Amino acid sequence: MKNSKTYKSAFIFLTTLFFLWGFTTVLVDSLIPRLREVFTLNYFQAGLVQFAFFGAYFLLSIPSGFILSKIGYKKGIILGLLTLATGCLLFYPAASYREFSIFMLAYFVVASGITILQVAANPYVAVLGPEESASSRLNLSQAFNSLGTTIAPAIGAMFILSDKVKNPQEIAALNTLDKENYYISEAAAVQSPFIGIAIFVAILAFAFIFIKLPKLIKDSPKGGYVKVLQNKSLVMGAIGIFVYVGAEVAIGSYLINYFLDMNLATLIKESTFMRSISEGILGADSQTLDNKAIVGAFVTFYWSGAMIGRFIGAHLTKIIKPAKVLSFFAIGATILILISISTSGFIAMWSILAVGLFNSIMFPTIFSLSIEGLDDLKPQASGVLCTMIVGGAIIPPLFGLLSDQTGFKTAFILVLICYIYIVFYGRRKANS
Repeated sequence: MKNSKTYKSAFIFLTTLFFLWGFTTVLVDSLIPRLREVFTLNYFQAGLVQFAFFGAYFLLSIPSGFILSKIGYKKGIILGLLTLATGCLLFYPAASYREFSIFMLAYFVVASGITILQVAANPYVAVLGPEESASSRLNLSQAFNSLGTTIAPAIGAMFILSDKVKNPQEIAALNTLDKENYYISEAAAVQSPFIGIAIFVAILAFAFIFIKLPKLIKDSPKGGYVKVLQNKSLVMGAIGIFVYVGAEVAIGSYLINYFLDMNLATLIKESTFMRSISEGILGADSQTLDNKAIVGAFVTFYWSGAMIGRFIGAHLTKIIKPAKVLSFFAIGATILILISISTSGFIAMWSILAVGLFNSIMFPTIFSLSIEGLDDLKPQASGVLCTMIVGGAIIPPLFGLLSDQTGFKTAFILVLICYIYIVFYGRRKANS
């Protein structure tokens, strides 16, 4: 009874971390359209923002697993939180000096903190109970991750995307006082949300000092990474994580630009119903908002779909083989993308937003399926799987490059290939 209560408390505290990094990751996405205007970047260059963010997973996941084996999961979580807070604070000088290199550094440090948290929390939640219910448990924790990603676009639209960014010619035309005031207001739009996050994360790190977490994972055997990479199921799952994260981030990062490219801001303003949805989310008159904010409000539905799907998935993976649920959801995402690239207007918009619902269970289900039966090798397996989150650094810039050269509709073929692999992986695991 005491053990069950301890597990429940640990699960609640760990789930708080899932919410935190989901919120922060998507708030970073909100900066991409703004940085594109501030620094006059093309879509490929804007995609490099995600390269800096997700590149940290590639460089630091395996070292994080090593560090955690030395200092323990509790101290590792505190280290991850403090690193995340430091990264958020770096957005303050980045915004003040409008220096792109400092923005990239801030992204990298934020991602470094999240990487440490991911490597620790995902396998930890998976082992907080029977292995057969690991997918369900991880889907439930990831549902709160999606709650964070659902809230973040609205916060980003209100604080980061709400006013119009001036181009270099417009800035040059301002007098000295107006130019200084403009820079101050621009900096504040970015600084305020990230300073708030930094304070919250620092408080949470302090709280974890006093939180008792059960020790469930033993010291792993020597040569763990060599042994774990010999597991074919893990390697296939790692590829699944790579393509899933890449596809999800590519869609999420370019939704606003995709909607603007289809001239949806005008269509939304002309539709009483759609305009009321946008204004309801943002709490402001659409006539006073920039087009990015108007269409950006609808990105909330992409991430909220993932949240709803994970709550549903936590139940479905209890009563249906998780691999079967995974393949079904991947097929659903594939069909919706095909609809979006074959249509225009609101049909194209709502179909691509609905992909979020089918994305929902993919990461936690692939993750839990990949570490099945690995026992004391799970920490190393987690390091390998989290390394493959680098898909979020590779696929979005490629998607952006294709968008620059051929347009968004053609670029979505890259994303389709990612989901087709997940269908293959899910069906293979279901039949094994």
